[in-house]
Amino acid sequence: MSSFENLRIVDNFYQTSLFFPMPTVVISTLCDDGTTTLGPYSLVQPYYVAGKDYYAMLLSCRNSSNTAQNILKNGKCAINFVDDKPATFQECVKLSWPGDKPEDKMPRCKFRLEQSQIQEETGELRPQVLTDAIQVIECTWVRELDGADRDQPGQLNGYEPPYHDFNGITSKFGAHFILKIDRILMKKQYADAIIRGVKSGDFPNLPVDYGYRDSKNFWFHRKKRMRAELLPMRKQSLDSVRYAADRIDDKIKFTDDALVTIQNVPRVFLPLVLRGCVDWARENQVELITAEHMKIINDKRSKEKNKK
Repeated sequence: MSSFENLRIVDNFYQTSLFFPMPTVVISTLCDDGTTTLGPYSLVQPYYVAGKDYYAMLLSCRNSSNTAQNILKNGKCAINFVDDKPATFQECVKLSWPGDKPEDKMPRCKFRLEQSQIQEETGELRPQVLTDAIQVIECTWVRELDGADRDQPGQLNGYEPPYHDFNGITSKFGAHFILKIDRILMKKQYADAIIRGVKSGDFPNLPVDYGYRDSKNFWFHRKKRMRAELLPMRKQSLDSVRYAADRIDDKIKFTDDALVTIQNVPRVFLPLVLRGCVDWARENQVELITAEHMKIINDKRSKEKNKK
């Protein structure tokens, strides 16, 4: 006999039929007059994470929301990650009422805003970002995917079919936006922690919310102390690494001491690491990669990471 209860699946199942932990972010978009409006969201997640020409996030939202309508118009947004102070979350809840117009809610908004870094550098009009955000992802909607470039704003009472499968208007009241990551911004203390190696005390205080559980409250959880769990070290045999390396390129080869430096790389990531080494070797006219070359390659990666 099952130890579980069978719960009915209904609209907004992630709020009504599950305890589903989600991030709390504030998305900034551009209004028709060039001002910035804000809306809190939880249905955001990484979408393209590797193997493409760009990286992307996915946003799911009501297609009549200010956020959706503005993205349909100009394709720009910024995903602002806020802290877990009760006052911050209270401000998010104030901004979340469906149907509120930007001109009504923004004058009462207490969040501080500053100009987009991209706009500062290029002059391109972008939504402002939250000054007190811990990190920000500046994005552009990839409207050409799934034929979504034909979608138009203005239908505030629901869209009629046909609908797209995964981008743009996906149902009468819903929308999904694949958002190309243009830039990741982060406050210095957290960026420094990522670069030098994160310890338990370095993690920012990001809230986790569980959506609307009833008609009265919006529930969220504050961060507690982070707990580290050591990864299992599964050192591959040198022969297995050699097998993969010998098949990655017909001209560029690796010495044993070079392959020893990547023996701990998980097998699923090994081809990617090897290809990166081969690309470096081609650029530098190297046909036999040594341990010294591997050190140069790793130093180059660290410098590129620091620049980002």
